[in-house]
Amino acid sequence: MEHGEKQITVIDENGNEQLCEVLFTFDSDEFEKSYVLYFPVGAEEDDNEEIEIHASSFLPGDDGEDGELQPIESDEEWEMIEEMLNTFLDDEEQE
Repeated sequence: MEHGEKQITVIDENGNEQLCEVLFTFDSDEFEKSYVLYFPVGAEEDDNEEIEIHASSFLPGDDGEDGELQPIESDEEWEMIEEMLNTFLDDEEQE
């Protein structure tokens, strides 16, 4: 699992570009896609609010370029993503 400073620009539903920090990415053999979890840059400074973590799927491009982010539509995918996120957050807390 990649971990490190990586940022992506996401277009929100209003068409505005938003710089986001990548939390982590992972691949799913089951759905044959890759997933990225991210949150808006600057969100972590506000302690009293839960950080809203977003997730999208993407198909890695042939030349190593990441493909377009796609919305996640199925409940099965969301359940799997939530499990991955919980595992990730548990690991973070134990360090």
